[in-house]
Amino acid sequence: MFGIRRILRMFQQHHLMVILHDPRCATYGSSLRPEQPARVVRTEAHLRQAHPDWEWRIPKRETATNELLLLAHTAAHLKRMGQPRDFDADTPYFPGIEHHARASVASAVAAARHARETGRPAFSLMRPPGHHATPGQSMGFCYLNQIAIAAIHAQRDLGAARVAIWDFDAHHGNGTEAIVHGQKDIFFASVHQYPGYPGTGTQDHGPHIRNWPVAPRTPRVDHMAALRASLDAVMSFAPDLILVSAGFDAYARDPITSMSLETGDFATLGQWLREAQRPAAAVLEGGYHEDLPLLVDAFLSAWNNAS
Repeated sequence: MFGIRRILRMFQQHHLMVILHDPRCATYGSSLRPEQPARVVRTEAHLRQAHPDWEWRIPKRETATNELLLLAHTAAHLKRMGQPRDFDADTPYFPGIEHHARASVASAVAAARHARETGRPAFSLMRPPGHHATPGQSMGFCYLNQIAIAAIHAQRDLGAARVAIWDFDAHHGNGTEAIVHGQKDIFFASVHQYPGYPGTGTQDHGPHIRNWPVAPRTPRVDHMAALRASLDAVMSFAPDLILVSAGFDAYARDPITSMSLETGDFATLGQWLREAQRPAAAVLEGGYHEDLPLLVDAFLSAWNNAS
């Protein structure tokens, strides 16, 4: 009997969500900005209470070496990161911001490694986000592009020959597109509001860069149809690993977008990801409404099939 119970416990643990999170990512920033510490503080507290059986890990910041960052960024950009000047109006300099951005990279890479090696879902609950950061520029709340770095790293070091990035943030992942465009066997799919920041993502670029611009206030059913089409394109690519830029600012009440998704729609995205039956990891990008903890929970629970 003991043996059977042990096997059952091992089977159950195999399917538990893994959350990569370092509480220090909430020690910078301002409550006056949309991208603020409360985003992760409140989400962490909610997830820990709602899912006490999920596994939490602190990523190792020191793994985000210059060699790793140079997979996606220029040496000039890394040098600029240490200079105490604002990058733009949306992307200010904060003391230690380079270290916080590197921690987000380390977390994304750890999530990708976990998914690739075990097949279990992993979510990086960190800030700052990253998908707007281009090879040489920080912008749009983003300093380093952790999802693009994780994708290239997965190919180079984790044996994932084909990697797909699925970006359902309400804003186009222009930085990710710029970094992976031309990279062999990396697929990028983005569904985003247009017109909207940063004003890109209106067309495809070859077979591996696909964009689905969605007009403001598009009905939910049409937005979800675009999301389904984008994931179908990801699956047609037959990736060894799916990396998800999970932004929750397409929520109908998000303060900086004009989209229409509801909580249950994010659960549907998680369900689709689970049904894809591919190793996958996700990182937190946008999402600025106070309901963010509920939206993340809906997505992760459905993906983990533990709602």
